Amino acid sequence: MNKETSKKIGLWNVVGLGVGGAVGSGIFITLGTAIASTGRSILPMTVICVFYMLLAYWYNLALSGIFIVNGGDYSMKGMLLPPILIGYGGWTNVIWAFGFTGYALGLTSYLSSLWPVLGEHGKLTSAAILTLFFLLSIKGNRIVALFQNAATIFLIGALMLFVILGIPKVDINNFFDMSYDGGFFHNGFFGVINAIAIMGWACQGTTMGPVGVIPITKNPKRTIPMGILITCVVVSIIYGLMSFAAAGVLPYDEVAGQNLSVTASVIMPKGMFAYFVLGGGVCAIVSSFLAVLAMIREPIAHMADDGWLPAIFKEKTADGYPKYCFLMVYIIALVPILTGMSVNNAISMLMIPSMLINAFLNVYCITIPRKYPKQFEKRSIKCPAVIYDICCILGGICALIVASTLFGGLTIYDMITAAAIILIPLLFSAIALKKGAVSKESLDKRREEIVKEALLEE
Repeated sequence: MNKETSKKIGLWNVVGLGVGGAVGSGIFITLGTAIASTGRSILPMTVICVFYMLLAYWYNLALSGIFIVNGGDYSMKGMLLPPILIGYGGWTNVIWAFGFTGYALGLTSYLSSLWPVLGEHGKLTSAAILTLFFLLSIKGNRIVALFQNAATIFLIGALMLFVILGIPKVDINNFFDMSYDGGFFHNGFFGVINAIAIMGWACQGTTMGPVGVIPITKNPKRTIPMGILITCVVVSIIYGLMSFAAAGVLPYDEVAGQNLSVTASVIMPKGMFAYFVLGGGVCAIVSSFLAVLAMIREPIAHMADDGWLPAIFKEKTADGYPKYCFLMVYIIALVPILTGMSVNNAISMLMIPSMLINAFLNVYCITIPRKYPKQFEKRSIKCPAVIYDICCILGGICALIVASTLFGGLTIYDMITAAAIILIPLLFSAIALKKGAVSKESLDKRREEIVKEALLEE
């Protein structure tokens, strides 16, 4: 084994990265809302949702088993998307502003369980939190790395406390009684679909972390898909245990739409409860907040450099911080806070356009076996070609169901906002292409380079 190979990571490193990336702020923010939609049937729904969202991100699993795509998710989109959607894919980094809105509102919710005065001034608190984190992003990624290590330890401890102390207090005799306290499937079939759509944000991270480390993984065509599948199993167990405790300790009316601190306050002594709020909810949200700020920094800077944004957005500080790009994202994140948007609607504004892109990517994967028959023949997941095609179509349908369900749950005003979030970036992308700010030829050349690199890696 040469020195370069020995430094690469293996299967369990990939699983650790996948689980760490998936289990975080999403479950702390969305679980109570999902319980409101479907009652105690949230237990099977959380398990199902992990694998449902795996289908919604089918292109990540499919392509990682066929090609060695060193650019991960970004390069996969470059391989599959037409020019206008490549521009739109860049704009999804800007649309992550609504994710930051959700983080700020979620963090306010958890902090107010310890200090109610913060909840009484929720808009001001959330705006201050948002501002603080964008100011921290100017300092670069070092603060993210320092915080992430500590946050992971605190988060694991908080999750274990919630499960270990919560499950013994669940009324198991009545938990599976369909007629007790609203029972399973509280709002019927629509409630189930709505719960899956809401929980999608918490379950979508199982593929993102693994595909991001393709370049440093041993035998990635086998290791990455296997790592994704094992990650899904582990995350489904963790989420199942958490949902069992969250939905089973207190009556439906007391937990529906509430964050996990409501249940935690009943099952934990004061000191442990404070640890759960700060080490669990707060650490999970802060960790995700900082990580995503770091994650979008380079893509959004490249987007500006490529011409998808006006020339002023190319300006950076001496250490490469895209100041005007991040100022734009900050303003877009701040406006929903000041106008009173709920955390659920903020998540919907992020998830709807993301799922629409995923639907295209998943269905377009059906062309891969025809374009690259030799590579497809060597795929690591040896399912029959017809099953592969079915998964491509199902992946597109799953992503569209999430997008349409979330859209249907909005008010007319929020529907208009969501439609604008979809259409305005498409319009800006079309204008950039028409004016020649972005060259179709250069995009085609880049696609060819991505494919060539992936084939050479074979």
